[in-house]
Amino acid sequence: MAKRRKKVALVTGASSGMGKAIAQKLLKDGLIVVAAARRVGEMEDLKALGADVIEMDVTKEESMSAGIAHIASTHGGVDVLINNAGFGLLGALEDIPADDARYQFEVNVFGGARLVQLVLPHMREKKAGKIVFITSMGGKIYTPMGAWYHASKHALEGMADCLRLELAPFKIDVVVVEPGVIQTEFGDVAEGPLIRYSGEGPYAPMAQNVAGAISDSYANGKASPASLIAKVVSRAVKSRRPKTRYAAGQLARPLIFIRKWFGDRVFDRAILSAAK
Repeated sequence: MAKRRKKVALVTGASSGMGKAIAQKLLKDGLIVVAAARRVGEMEDLKALGADVIEMDVTKEESMSAGIAHIASTHGGVDVLINNAGFGLLGALEDIPADDARYQFEVNVFGGARLVQLVLPHMREKKAGKIVFITSMGGKIYTPMGAWYHASKHALEGMADCLRLELAPFKIDVVVVEPGVIQTEFGDVAEGPLIRYSGEGPYAPMAQNVAGAISDSYANGKASPASLIAKVVSRAVKSRRPKTRYAAGQLARPLIFIRKWFGDRVFDRAILSAAK
């Protein structure tokens, strides 16, 4: 009897944080893992574990197309797409230049959408596959100084819902994972631009308060480990009928619950008081 072909998983943003942890976990689960990121040198540990490491920039069409072509010729195609690449652009909406806002969407939304387009022909032909969007609790809630970031994550949530319906006839699962506060580079990456954009001027007091709240959220082990999200993704990938959404990590479920059941005004007060 012929051996069953191993599933091939493409993990974007695999050079650090949740992406790296997800790649490590899927390797342990026995999948063929293609780890993709711009910083190839940061994925040598994944290569040592057996991952196929490739350079990929999700804002460049030629980079994504070349990556998918490599996977098709080397492994036969992508069976599991983990759309994890992303970053947080923080600052007052008024202060952030339009080009920077567009880049936020290029990375967080359009890159992942293009990869979906590229992997779907293989998945539809097989009538099987899983597409996992790593969004954020920020796809269901909102915070001051986060307009462009939250807009991108809300966009991903809506995209995933539509895609789930479109792909149901082809037996392709679409899953959303909504991390809370996770111990990654997010805080450091987001805090610098926040102060650069809005640390002076009319929004300075709020920007300073939000920066302080971010620092406090990641201090003294308060953030959940990236391995927690990796376990959630692993569970979704293994499941024959995964949930449509998984919220996990520090503050994710409580904040989403408050936002959903207590309304805008109560949530506004809770968030603004935390940023004081």
